[in-house]
Amino acid sequence: MQELIRTNDPVTIAHVTALLGGEDIDCFVLDVHMSVLDGSIGILPRRIMVAQADLFRARAILRDHGMEPSGADLAG
Repeated sequence: MQELIRTNDPVTIAHVTALLGGEDIDCFVLDVHMSVLDGSIGILPRRIMVAQADLFRARAILRDHGMEPSGADLAG
C-alpha cells in the first residue's frame, strides 16, 4: 500500500474514497482512530492508502478533480 493523500479534512477523505470507489480502486483510510484521539483539533491527519498497482491511476483521478496527492514518491 502507498500513501495517496494525507489530510485533516473529513470531507476530503469522504470525497476521495467516493472518487476511488467509483473507479473501482480499493483504498484504506489509516489513522482514523488516532485522529479521533486528538479531540478533533486537527493535529493528526488521516491517510488514504492504495495498492501500488493503482497508485498512478489514483493520483491522476485526484489531479483531474483539482486535488494534489501526497506521499513520499510523487515521481512514480
